[in-house]
Amino acid sequence: YTLSLHDALPILLWALLTDVSDQVNWYGRKLSPEDWKAVFTAGLKKYGVVPNLDKSGFVVLGTSTSRMSKAEFSELIELIYSFGAEHNVQWSGDTKLNEEFIKRWGQ
Repeated sequence: YTLSLHDALPILLWALLTDVSDQVNWYGRKLSPEDWKAVFTAGLKKYGVVPNLDKSGFVVLGTSTSRMSKAEFSELIELIYSFGAEHNVQWSGDTKLNEEFIKRWGQ
């Protein structure tokens, strides 16, 4: 089985989200990679928010990354890198390995 760019981008995304999750506190909270994914996709798409059912919090309205075009997915990756640079995130070996694969084979 050979890894395609289609397969590699989500792997890179989760490596990036995990690095951010491990290293960044967001307003005093540690967020999971899944939470960071929601934060970044909402930031990219400028989604709205609505109160949750019991009005104890909010839900971000949006789309899943599986529905994003390659260009949108690339914008999301760039947004995460930019945020990481601003917050001194040190990218892990998994992230660097996936970057190298995409540079070599993803064009």
